[in-house]
This record gives sequence, structure tokens and C-alpha cells, in this order.
Amino acid sequence: MNKLMRDGKSLILAYDQGLEHGPTDFNDKNVDPTYVVDIARRGGFDAFVSQKGIAERYYNNEKVPLLLKLNGKTAIYGKEPMARQNCSVEYAIKLGASAVGYTIYIGSAYESEMMAEFGRIQEEAHAHNLPAILWIYPRGEFVKNDTTKEMVAYAARAGMELGADAVKIKYSGDIESFRWAVRAAGKTPVYMAGGPKTATEDEFLRHVSECVKAGASGVAVGRNAWQSDDPFRTARRLNAIVIQGKPLEEALKIK
Repeated sequence: MNKLMRDGKSLILAYDQGLEHGPTDFNDKNVDPTYVVDIARRGGFDAFVSQKGIAERYYNNEKVPLLLKLNGKTAIYGKEPMARQNCSVEYAIKLGASAVGYTIYIGSAYESEMMAEFGRIQEEAHAHNLPAILWIYPRGEFVKNDTTKEMVAYAARAGMELGADAVKIKYSGDIESFRWAVRAAGKTPVYMAGGPKTATEDEFLRHVSECVKAGASGVAVGRNAWQSDDPFRTARRLNAIVIQGKPLEEALKIK
């Protein structure tokens, strides 16, 4: 994980939403991957996340490390989500990836298949000295609320026990419950999932600040950065909170 971190902290810019949610997340600017790659490169991010099609056509050995997603699904799925591998570790290396990512939906009827697939990916990635980062979310017919203290901590613990080099989990909504999730992950770094676009940037940055206070190693942000009216200002504020450890009030003054 060291290649994606600065003193144990890092900011990740995610741009895999086109597959996961469809183009409804995009406007005339951010529908163009070139626009978002530029934000990752000039915004001080420690990694850029994409599916292989974007990496093939737009990444072009950028200075920001590539974290390539190896599985995904569409938003057309029903109650029981399943995301199968669509890219090999070997091909990720050919595309210049510094790490690979994979999503597991614990609670899904297909969780065991995703766990087995990630197990193979993690071992192959480690054989090539690549970190394997796990997006891990409770989801499925029997998951009624995926951001309770118990569910978020379960996700963090499961990711650690499956051998993830870092876990990306949803914010539980308050510092104490998220601190428990960080503790449940043990030595595995925890990233807050950026989530859907919040009503205001101040609200999103407050969540980030609370996660950092709870012990998170960083944030993997997508829409709350590249949907911002000033993505580079957002990036500067995120760097202040996550990397520099500045209080929220000070970060909000950054222009």
C-alpha cells in the first residue's frame, strides 16, 4: 500500500461510476474521462480508479497511480447483486496498474462466489507485489440498513479476514460507530466511500473529517469531487483534511 500513501494517508479519485450507475451521474464536462483524469493528475490524488476500458484509452501512464477495478456490474441488477471479474491481474499490470480493486457485496446470495474470486485475485496480485483493495458493502434481500454500526463493522472485518490490503466501506454516520469499524479492520487501512453527491460540499467534507478522526486512512471519492463546481478546490480541501490533518473549519476556508 505504500505506493498509494503519504505517511499512511491517501486520497483516491474513483471514476468507475459509468458502469456502476450509468451515465446519469455525468454532465457535459465529466462525461469525458480526459476531464476526470486531469483532476486526478493535478488535484494531488494518490490513485485513480477506473475500469479497464477507460484505462486503455485515457490513462496513458499518468503520474497518478492507477488502481484498476477488476469486476463490476450495472445498476439494472435486482435484489441480489453479483459482480464478476472482467479483467485479469496480468492485464492490469500491462495497463500500468499500481494496485487492483474488487467489490464484494456481503449479504448477497452470491457472496461466496465473489469471496472465492477475490481470494484468487488477492493471491495473484500479491505474487506480483500489487495491493488488492476491497470495496465491500452489505447488500441483498436480507440487508435492511447497510450503514448501521454492526453492518459497517462487519464489512470492515470481513475485508480484513479475506486478506484485503485496504477496505473501502460506507460511512456509518458518526465518529464512534465508524471508529468501531476501523478497529474491526485491525491493521487493514480503511477508506471512506465517497458516496452519492451530498447536498453541500461542507456536508461531505464534514463526513470526511469525522472519518479521519475515527482513524480512517483516507477517502475514495468520485462524484463529490468531479461533480463539484470547482474540483481542484475540493481536492485542496480534501488534502488539507486527510493528508495534512487540518480541522474542518480551517479546510473550508481554502479557496
